[in-house]
Amino acid sequence: MFNLRVYGILINERNQVLVSDELIRGSYIIKFPGGGLEFGEGTRDCLQREFMEEMNLKVEIGEHIYTTDYFQISAFNPQHQIISIYYFAKALEEIKAPLRNKPFDFDEQQMKVYEATKETETFRLIDWDDFSAESVTLPIDKVVASLIKEKL
Repeated sequence: MFNLRVYGILINERNQVLVSDELIRGSYIIKFPGGGLEFGEGTRDCLQREFMEEMNLKVEIGEHIYTTDYFQISAFNPQHQIISIYYFAKALEEIKAPLRNKPFDFDEQQMKVYEATKETETFRLIDWDDFSAESVTLPIDKVVASLIKEKL
């Protein structure tokens, strides 16, 4: 079974990279915003939907950065192979979602969501000079972080 994921690399005008701090079934993960492709949608539409669902943020999807080109098993389901597609994303409006200053700084409401669903997330910006492959958790995200650091 294949699990198709689409992620956005959003770098703001102050050269900060947007990341999502997530708590999923007891695992703490730092990743790029995005999520699963739904039947009937294109990858760019998926990413726009994910930004709207997760952050209530309208984005423009830019240049394709990378698509997984090696075998990667899912961290959450050993029956699934992950294929991730990454694009640059540009905010078309000011970010209204709360941005945290430190990793995994979940508020009370986010922890209530976690108790109900075993998943929650929050967002923060990492200064470009502090950003690297070590800033993110997932193997494919590490590849992409290295690529964008080399490219930009």
